[in-house]
Amino acid sequence: MNAPVTTALLWLSSAVIVLGLGYTAMMFLLSRGVRRPAAPAEPAPFFVFLMACLDEEKVLSASLERLRSLPGELAVLVVDDASSDATADIVRAAAAEDDRIWLLQRTLPNARRGKGAALNAGLAHLTTSGLLAGRDPAQVVVCVLDADGRLDADALDEVAPYFADPATGGVQIGVRMYNRHAGLLARMQDMEFVVYTDVFQNGRRHLGSVGLGGNGQFMRLSALADLGADPWSDCLTEDLDLGVRLLAAGWRNRFCHTTAVHQQAVLSPKRLVRQRSRWFQGHLQAGRLLPLVIRRAPAKAVPDLVYHLMSPWFLLLTSVMPLAFAASGLALVAASLQAGHSVVSPGMFALWYGLSFGVALVYGYVYWRRDRELGLLRSLLMGHLFVLYGYQWFAAGWWAVGRAVSGRQTWLKTART
Repeated sequence: MNAPVTTALLWLSSAVIVLGLGYTAMMFLLSRGVRRPAAPAEPAPFFVFLMACLDEEKVLSASLERLRSLPGELAVLVVDDASSDATADIVRAAAAEDDRIWLLQRTLPNARRGKGAALNAGLAHLTTSGLLAGRDPAQVVVCVLDADGRLDADALDEVAPYFADPATGGVQIGVRMYNRHAGLLARMQDMEFVVYTDVFQNGRRHLGSVGLGGNGQFMRLSALADLGADPWSDCLTEDLDLGVRLLAAGWRNRFCHTTAVHQQAVLSPKRLVRQRSRWFQGHLQAGRLLPLVIRRAPAKAVPDLVYHLMSPWFLLLTSVMPLAFAASGLALVAASLQAGHSVVSPGMFALWYGLSFGVALVYGYVYWRRDRELGLLRSLLMGHLFVLYGYQWFAAGWWAVGRAVSGRQTWLKTART
């Protein structure tokens, strides 16, 4: 790589990283001092859990048992998307013991067309089968939960007050990894979700741009109805897509930081990159929402939503940073050998550290605030490892671009263990 190209890449990717650091700092400041709603929801909403399942026999039973133990008025609809294992049998066994557990079985060729299609089928079943007969859609809250999702026992009590505001269309709760002690890779995923929710989701509260995730995502039934008969799109990140369209339709998204859903971390690097490539490709697809955001989203939320939807392209640009740094480092080594002494000044080292690991201290502190078991010093060290862990997004991002260019849009399902 010649010197002018290396220099241009270094400056361009550095500018993107500085932009990202500034954005992170702003969100960190906005995320401090979060308060939960004081007013309870009266009457309390009726919660319906919607679970789209494809070959989930390894984790489904424990999740259903946990849902059945939750206090309050609730029901669970499992959409079996033509599973080839015992998923449907597990649901039938649970339904035989608890009439709040419902099963919708889809069959080929209509099944296995993505999570969004399965969720739309489940919602249509809820609204046309009489299961919700006599209930006000404004007082029904639909929660999308993955098959491995395990809610905190206080989740419904913590979420319900947000729906006392009739303008609230969706509420997202925090996400943790219940197997975070299984190794460094699992711990990094736990840290990733804690940082994202505690910093960025809490910060977006002030901007009106809170996003919705695919696990622990609560939505008012009347808000879903505003988006048409099929509120979930065919986007690979149907959760991101739905959250943005709710905002554009005039609803408010809220983030509840006081409770969480716990899911299973991926323990294989290959499976992790595979999972993240699906998320990345879906994020690229969600870029089609930019015109809608600019036209109809609340003015205060527009800049952040635009930045969020453009972030995959920023990340791809940032991926050249390690190459540029490596080329520059080799040039500095050559210059040092030629000069007979090091040409790297303390200022140059400080700049390199700030661009490479400046956010590690923030991330480590945020994680320590949420999980004190590691201790502050160890959490700060983990923050540095977390920066290196983030490089897996580069591989996932370029894999997603390759899939998009080749026209492959299939749902890369995450295998459970």
